[in-house]
Amino acid sequence: MQKTVLTGTLLAALCLAALPLQAAEPLPIGRWTTIDDETNTPRSIVEIREVGGELQGRILQIFYRPDEKPDPVCEACEGERKNQPVIGMTFLWGLKPDGGDWAGGAVLDPKNGKIYNAKLSLTEGGSKLRLRGYIGTPLLGRTQVWLRE
Repeated sequence: MQKTVLTGTLLAALCLAALPLQAAEPLPIGRWTTIDDETNTPRSIVEIREVGGELQGRILQIFYRPDEKPDPVCEACEGERKNQPVIGMTFLWGLKPDGGDWAGGAVLDPKNGKIYNAKLSLTEGGSKLRLRGYIGTPLLGRTQVWLRE
């Protein structure tokens, strides 16, 4: 009887060891290179972090075009962001887990000062991020793809 219990326990342990380990879902927390919609070249480096249970993003670095002045401020912004430096600005906030995505947040376009609803998801094993900014419904918006640094 002892031999049967020992054999059964050993068999169960071997079966469990043979099961594939479930990989943890990647999180969007970290540094990302944003890509310019028009030129398809790197535009900025942003950092996404978790603050108070929500995801927030801030601009760390901008890759300037030859016709742009360095150290821009958000002239078109309203409220506390009006005329504040774009570098260091929190431009993405309020995103919370929603299935495999993050939604319910907002994204600011520092060029025009407009705030849009935001939703993001990870693709390609977490190496790319898809940020959707929209008005009203996600069908009416624009998606950017960022690359993990």
